Amino acid sequence: MTSTGKAAPAALEGLRVLDLSGPMGNYTGKLFADMGADVVLVEPPGGTQLRREPPFIGDVAGVERSLNFAYQNTSKRGICLDLDTASGQQLFRDLAATADLVIETFAPGWMDARGIGYETLARRRTSICMASITPFGQTGPYAQMQATDLVGLAMGGLLHMGGYRDAAPTQAHGDQAFKCAAMYGGVAAMLAVTDAELTGQGQHVDISMQESVTLALENAAQTYDLEGVIRQRPLGDQRFAGYGLFECKDGYIFLGSRGIGNSPAWSRSMQWFKDEGMVGAERLLGPEWSDLEYLKGDEARDVFAELFMNWSRQHTKAWLYSEGQKRGIPLAPVSTPADLLENPQLQARGHFVPFTHPLLEQAASMPGAPYVMSGTPWQVRRPAPALGEHTVEVLNEIGVARDEVSRLVSMGVAA
Repeated sequence: MTSTGKAAPAALEGLRVLDLSGPMGNYTGKLFADMGADVVLVEPPGGTQLRREPPFIGDVAGVERSLNFAYQNTSKRGICLDLDTASGQQLFRDLAATADLVIETFAPGWMDARGIGYETLARRRTSICMASITPFGQTGPYAQMQATDLVGLAMGGLLHMGGYRDAAPTQAHGDQAFKCAAMYGGVAAMLAVTDAELTGQGQHVDISMQESVTLALENAAQTYDLEGVIRQRPLGDQRFAGYGLFECKDGYIFLGSRGIGNSPAWSRSMQWFKDEGMVGAERLLGPEWSDLEYLKGDEARDVFAELFMNWSRQHTKAWLYSEGQKRGIPLAPVSTPADLLENPQLQARGHFVPFTHPLLEQAASMPGAPYVMSGTPWQVRRPAPALGEHTVEVLNEIGVARDEVSRLVSMGVAA
């Protein structure tokens, strides 16, 4: 709210988006909806795939119980249309004539085959943009292939670098390949919409999950291209003595007391260990501990790990973090989700916001936006829509009378 008591303006107010996407693109629509765009989720009569993905409220499956769906579709309205019918396709074309952006995740050619592809829609509204998010893009030998999130990570190269060297590649939690494609899709779609506002001419935006994931490899591809070296996963414990993950009383910490060369953090760490009476700290004082090659060896890493963890397991990560901060030593707690909800920095910035749902007796918490806009703040404007919740409302807006909507529902075209 503003100082006058009026609702703060939304950055994307006045923008209309049709979201036909599934798990690979629903987050793109959420990015627009939570910033104030009128995003209409267009689902098939049985509902989108994401409604059937866990976790479910109360661990009971159901199209209105998926927490994943509820999170990724906040602030949207929802309608049901059968786009395999001629009537459903015509209704969609009429809707698109009022829209600025269409987001979709179907296989290349699926939209064209139903007469609702970009070229068809652009003939009625030249400024419309379409963001197509697919596993491998609209062109190329893999264009028609389907992919899960795990396939996206694998084909993008990021899976090879996930986990530790002494174990198989490990998938990061949380559909990171889907989210990567969805975020790049959101950025590219916003650029296209902005250009359309300036020129009056829309465009088709082709987003590839594989290419989006590849951008997360930092310089791994260049390293191979220039040096012929394939970047490997890190060691499971320490890259070298004094640098890595270590157990403590209630979890893990990351310690970076030993960097390249004679890091001042090392001498500060030695003083800390002596002040605390860490057993065996004197074994870390010999001249070999200034030799980086020695620090990379098994002997140094084993000795440090034994001495340090015998001591660190007696202390909590909060205490170790606090003392490390006081002494100028790089040290960070490995936060669990529970830690994040209590993190003072995130609390001070109001990062977690209430998550409401008709089937939840009380609001839960969910991540908000990772940015703060002073004039047009991010805001969840409504819970995710129930299946077909706004079908009548949205079709009325394009001139379809209520009795005609009832007829379409009875025919299975709408729901």
